[in-house]
Amino acid sequence: MLFRVIVAKMGNVEQIQKALTAWAGQFYGPESSLGHVARLSGGASQETWAVDIHADGKTHELILRRVPGGFQQSARNSEAIGLAVEARLLECAAGTVPAPKVLGVFAPDSDMGEAFLMNRIHGETIARKILRDDAYDGARKKLTAQCGKALAGIHAIPVSELPDLPETPGLSQLDKYEDIYRNFDMPRPVFELAISWLRENPPPSSAPVLVHGDFRLGNLIVDKDGLAAVLDWELAHLGDAREDIAWLCVNSWRFGHSENRVGGFGQLGDLLSAYADAGGPTFSAEEIDWWEILGSLKWGIMCMIMYEAYRSGADPSVERAAIGRRVSETEIDLLNLLEGKA
Repeated sequence: MLFRVIVAKMGNVEQIQKALTAWAGQFYGPESSLGHVARLSGGASQETWAVDIHADGKTHELILRRVPGGFQQSARNSEAIGLAVEARLLECAAGTVPAPKVLGVFAPDSDMGEAFLMNRIHGETIARKILRDDAYDGARKKLTAQCGKALAGIHAIPVSELPDLPETPGLSQLDKYEDIYRNFDMPRPVFELAISWLRENPPPSSAPVLVHGDFRLGNLIVDKDGLAAVLDWELAHLGDAREDIAWLCVNSWRFGHSENRVGGFGQLGDLLSAYADAGGPTFSAEEIDWWEILGSLKWGIMCMIMYEAYRSGADPSVERAAIGRRVSETEIDLLNLLEGKA
């Protein structure tokens, strides 16, 4: 995997190197030494660093996940659970779900700032390559079943073993995103139709389980053998298992391969069968529809948020403007999903 180094804020590299050297001495022993340290281009809300540590005649390849600048800021996504909780979830998932192993957790008041270290898993996260490159042809054939098994594993982790997490059922999410949408004072008829249908057709309630919250290509490492790791648990919460399944089906996460409802690579029936075979509940495709409509609506409103960040100057990046333009795509997706329902 190729990494692009990004210039960090003044003092960050030295600060991180110093903290890593001290940690390595304690974890691997005083003869260890710090090798390559580089910030990666991935990670929209957190810093991500590739770290090499030499010890015992080996090179240990790690990933550092760190709050920007090392310190929590009030402007960050209020839905994010915090890195210490995310690290704890990875520990809970160990042995059940393909995921990195957490090696060290840094407190906000440490020299490192709020962060954790995990082992580096090689593979690809870029959806375009996973869905199109010949190198992943074999992986694509396995990925649907592997995702079904991984989701069943996530949802089966006992709630009693989890750290404190917010509980956000579907209607609560609809309330939140409708409120955000109304505050824009920019009516969109398709969104109005979707909100009305979702309120008139609420799904039956179910016992809350651990929901990953962002299970999709981009947050999955895929190698030639398929699913290698599930990443980015920062939006995890307690909720309905169907939310995770449907989020993977949202057309925006098919990356142009709309004929394959599951992530652009598979079919929903196969995913649900693998999910049930791995111990998950038996769901019908129709039970996923409500959650896919909610997911498409949520992403559309998130696109509005990103465009507003660009328009207001709060984040003048081209990326925010480009994502903002995708609101119209979600309107088309919602019309397709609502056809015959409304």
